[in-house]
Amino acid sequence: MSAVVMAFILGLNISILRDKTIGNPLYNAVKDLSSIIDNVLSKVIIPLLPLYICGTFTDMTKSGKTFVILGILWKVFLVIIVMHLVCILVQFLIAGTVSAKNPFTMIKNQIPGYATAVGTQSSTATIPVNLKCAEADGISEQIRNFVIPLCANIHMAGSMITITAFATAVCLMNQIPINMATVIPFIMTLGVAMVASPGAPGGSIMTALPFLYMVFGPELGDPSGPICALMVALYITQDSFGTACNISGDNAIGLIVDTIYKKHITK
Repeated sequence: MSAVVMAFILGLNISILRDKTIGNPLYNAVKDLSSIIDNVLSKVIIPLLPLYICGTFTDMTKSGKTFVILGILWKVFLVIIVMHLVCILVQFLIAGTVSAKNPFTMIKNQIPGYATAVGTQSSTATIPVNLKCAEADGISEQIRNFVIPLCANIHMAGSMITITAFATAVCLMNQIPINMATVIPFIMTLGVAMVASPGAPGGSIMTALPFLYMVFGPELGDPSGPICALMVALYITQDSFGTACNISGDNAIGLIVDTIYKKHITK
C-alpha cells in the first residue's frame, strides 16, 4: 500500500515539476531507477516465476486440492478469455462509432499487436508493434506517440477482468461470502490502483495484492498467505491474454482521442 501511494505522489509531482530545477533531476533519477527495476524483473523475477507457480501447485497437490481446483479453473480460464474478447469488441465498437470507421477492420489491424502481447506478456514490450497497429488505424502520429505509451502503463482493463474473475472463483471455491457490495468497491479501487501498475509481466497482480483483503477478508487476504499465492499463480498462467486485451484497448482509446483532437481541438 505504501508503495502504491508513493508511486502516485512521485509520479504526479515529478510530472508537474519536471521542467523546473527540482523536477528534472528527480525525473532522471526515477527514470534510472525504473531501468534498474525493469532489469531485475527481466533477469531475476520473470525467469523464477515458473518455479514459483510450480511450488504453488505442488503445495496444492500435497493438500489434495489440485485436481479439484483445476477441474473448476479451466472453465474460469475459458470464461475470462471470452470476457477479454467481448471487452475488445465493445471497445472497438465504441471507437468505430466515434471515429466513423469500421471496427472489424480495426480489430483485424490489431492482430499483430495482440499476438505480440500474447508472446511477451508485457505491455511495454508491445509498444513498438502497437504503434504500427495505431498507424494502420489512421491515428495521427502525435496522438499515437502520446496515447499508446501512456495507456501501456495505466490502461489495464484485461488485467482487471482477470483479477476480478479469479478472485470471485477463489471465493466460491472456498465458500467465502461475496456479493456486489464487495465486488464493486474492489473494482473501483483496482481502477485507481492499476494506474500505478508497471507494464511488465505480473505487474498488475502485484499492484492488486494489497487490496485483495476487500474480497477475501483481513485474514485470508494477507498478501503472503496461500490464497494470495494462488491468485498470483493463476494470474501469471494467463497473463498473456490479459496483456493482449490491455494493449488492444489502448488503440481503441487512441482512436477516440484522435477523433476528438481532429474535430474539436485542431479547429
